[in-house]
Formats: sequence, C-alpha cells, structure tokens
Amino acid sequence: MSTAVLGLGNPLLTDDGVGLVLLDSVRSAGPWDAEVELVDGGTWGLALLPVLADHSRLLVLDAVRAGADPGTVLRGGGGDIPRLYRFPPSPHQIDLTEVLGAAELLGVVPEHVEVVGVQPGSVDGPCLSLTPTVAAAVPRALGEALAVLAAWGHTPAAAPVSVRQ
Repeated sequence: MSTAVLGLGNPLLTDDGVGLVLLDSVRSAGPWDAEVELVDGGTWGLALLPVLADHSRLLVLDAVRAGADPGTVLRGGGGDIPRLYRFPPSPHQIDLTEVLGAAELLGVVPEHVEVVGVQPGSVDGPCLSLTPTVAAAVPRALGEALAVLAAWGHTPAAAPVSVRQ
C-alpha cells in the first residue's frame, strides 16, 4: 500500500512552518522505500486532492491549532482529526478537514489517515524560524511520525554498505 507523507504549512509564518520542518526531518531519516512519497503540500488546499487519491495511507505533518500549550505534540486519526483542527488556521486558508471532506465527496479519501502536529506558539510573520518552544518539540513529533510509518510497515532503508578492497 502506498503512503504519502504530507507536510503542510507556510514557512513564512513562524511556527506555521513546523509541518515542513517535520517533513524535512522525515526525509533526513530516510532513504525510504518506493511506497513512501514525501510531499511538500505547503498551503495547497484543495489542490492536494490528487495526492489523497493516489495513496491508500496519508500521514499529515502540520501545525495543529487545537487549543493546547505551544509545543504540545498532537497525534490522531479518523474521528480525532476534527478535534485537532477545531481552530481554523486563518480566515483565508482552508484546513485539512475541509480537504478531507472534499475528498470524501469525490470518493478519494485514503484508507488510513493520521496527523502528527505541534501546537504553534506564534504564526506571525514574516519570520522564517520556529519559536524555541516549537523547535524543541520537533524531535518528539518526528518520533511520532516515524512510529506511524513503522506501524504501516515503512522503515528507512539501510544506507549502502561500502566495502574497502
């Protein structure tokens, strides 16, 4: 079964870019097998529907505004997703629940969807770096993301062994 790892967020808005930082961390943990596609979804919104349609599993990495303390790592799937996105990102962006709703109408929701996110501290911009609290949460969130991938049967491929002659 194919898996998309989807990093979401705007790197110009401080902690809103944590999903893309997490995506880079997952990429660095690789290389991954051909069944794993790493996707920089940025702020694509409904343009993400083909990504959902092409994969049976979806791991979303994002800044999740769930009303928790900044830097809190949040994880959930299925019915937990609306709870994780109960505070919309901003008045001019759509959130993951709206994209999943459109995907459901089209019949293209992946069989398994899991979100790993971090509660942002600041989404003011322009600022290209995470706040210290959210940056400190990245290793914990990466661990959660890698656990999801491992549960789905994906582990980083071993680096090639070089033999000296």
